[in-house]
Amino acid sequence: MKGYIYISGGGADPGKFGNLNDPLFGRPPTLGACMPNIRRAVSLGDFIFVVSGKTAGVQQYVVGGFEVAEKITALAAYDRLPANRLRIDEQGNRQGNIIILPDGSQNPQDDHAADTFESRIQNYIIGKNPVQLETPLEVARGRDETLVKLSSILDKPRANRVIDVMGRWAKLDEPQVKNMVRWLEGIKADD
Repeated sequence: MKGYIYISGGGADPGKFGNLNDPLFGRPPTLGACMPNIRRAVSLGDFIFVVSGKTAGVQQYVVGGFEVAEKITALAAYDRLPANRLRIDEQGNRQGNIIILPDGSQNPQDDHAADTFESRIQNYIIGKNPVQLETPLEVARGRDETLVKLSSILDKPRANRVIDVMGRWAKLDEPQVKNMVRWLEGIKADD
């Protein structure tokens, strides 16, 4: 077993804005369009964790993670998970992480470059065993502890920003994955 942790796009902060659309921590949790390199590299039983994006005025935090249960195509996901289809909500936010249309073409609401589309529709991840910081207390504790915990888990010097500790993404070995899950579950148990 291995894992990966990555930083979401700028401004994606579910604790402040409720605007994280990939991964989705639904039933089941999924990762559909972001981080095609990670989606390609993971195997069943591996873990994927996400950190909130850089957002003015708040500390980034580990939002959560899940175990990889399946890897399918985006077209298969389109048929299987209609609630995850990309759309724009009433507030103008993108919702959903299935970026394909029924004919296999790119959803025009997907703002990624067309030349990356083919790589982003492979390896749609369906997860299991999610752990997500959701309540205001969980999120606050996650914000307070993320830098110290990531520094410890990754054996890196403490810094003032998540990106300085782990870069855009980092690979985790089995003990690091287990440590991350224990930490997140501990926050949830204490809430």
